[in-house]
Amino acid sequence: MAYMSEEGYQKLVAELKQLEAVERPKIVAAIAEARDKGDLSENAEYDAAKEAQGMLEMKINQLKATISDAKIIDTSKLKADTVQILTRVELKNVKTGMKMAYTIVSESEANLKQGKISVNTPIAQGLLGKKVGDIAEITIPQGKISLEVTGISF
Repeated sequence: MAYMSEEGYQKLVAELKQLEAVERPKIVAAIAEARDKGDLSENAEYDAAKEAQGMLEMKINQLKATISDAKIIDTSKLKADTVQILTRVELKNVKTGMKMAYTIVSESEANLKQGKISVNTPIAQGLLGKKVGDIAEITIPQGKISLEVTGISF
């Protein structure tokens, strides 16, 4: 089951519609055009179009599976007293004093540039259930870090 926000769910649905309504017909047209050029056994354009079609269909199937497994979380029913999915967590590295903030989201919504980390990452896993003032000892590939939770919000 993939927990996500309403916004993340709507993005996935829009992407699926785009792939099915726009990208799929483009690839079908490319295959038809390549087929019209003659011998299919030596037609690189046809092979490339068929491969692109396979990749597109795989992406469409993945999106459909994610959407069908999606469970939309109503943030109005969540409390900001502990770290959980869809909460924005303000942190301070205990060793360096560096401050950072992340929003914990589903795998499909993760985007580090926007400060959104997947609930499946080691940092998010180490923070889940923590309260303001708690220190989380988290093992990451570079070693262990200690992060103090300084704020939780939505």
